Amino acid sequence: MKKILVTGSNGLLGQKLTDLCISDPEIELIASSKGPNRHPVKQGYIYEDMDILDPLQIQRVVEKYHPDTIINTAAMTNVDACESDKENCYALNVGSVKSLIRLSEEHNIQLIHLSTDFIFDGENGPYTEEDQPNPLSYYGQTKLEAERLLQQSSCKWVILRTIIVYGIVNDMSRSNIILWAKAALEKGSPINVVDDQWRMPTLAEDLAECCLLAAKKNAEGIFNASGKDMLSILELVKKVAEYWKLDQSLIRPISADSLNQAAKRPKRTGFILDKAKNVLGYNPKSFEEGIAFVDAQLKAISESK
Repeated sequence: MKKILVTGSNGLLGQKLTDLCISDPEIELIASSKGPNRHPVKQGYIYEDMDILDPLQIQRVVEKYHPDTIINTAAMTNVDACESDKENCYALNVGSVKSLIRLSEEHNIQLIHLSTDFIFDGENGPYTEEDQPNPLSYYGQTKLEAERLLQQSSCKWVILRTIIVYGIVNDMSRSNIILWAKAALEKGSPINVVDDQWRMPTLAEDLAECCLLAAKKNAEGIFNASGKDMLSILELVKKVAEYWKLDQSLIRPISADSLNQAAKRPKRTGFILDKAKNVLGYNPKSFEEGIAFVDAQLKAISESK
């Protein structure tokens, strides 16, 4: 049995990790998040109400359960909010990681940490694990600082860098680009979509699978863990419209500069996935397969209501 502590278990990735862990007889899961458990299944694992910003709360949970692996999915990821609320952004994206590193070093725990394509400036994507970061936003800066803390630590660390995670759970605290585009177009609302940024969107289930592969293989180091298709944000939204047969004339292409967003975004990121495929056995779905996967889940949720 491998004992895994997941932080941020109420989030999209956290809930997908819970799904995978409770269906795996080789894993004992301790899920943790701030506040009540939002996962619909309450049996087959332990849930701890834990504030990741409180080092004493993390210490209490770690010393109570002695996990073999911690998978840290907790983060402040709203890029513009990070720009305007630097204090909270730093506390969540760097401060909490310091606490996790210290406990992982003390108790010989493998620490798997989620990072982002926003550590890069987008001038030379897609990127390998060795390419030099150059973040354009405060969010990217904090995620890079956390990466460097891990690399300087003596714990067994894994950094999984990912891009635009999408998917659906019963209790969504926030939307993602797929669901946003689908909902707006279904209402007949025109939407502005940037046509000069490129990404490799990642199905939450694929990313959760990659986390568990890293845990089971006792991996160490940096791994790129995104979807496999490079798309402009405009192409991505058009594929959503195409799949659900929605009106593409409502989609208005615009340049990123015209949005006047608080945080600057990289133009073209994307990842070379060879290392994760070869070392971990990572095999993400295509974007079309990912949309079909989400569609099946949406139907199952509506049928269960």
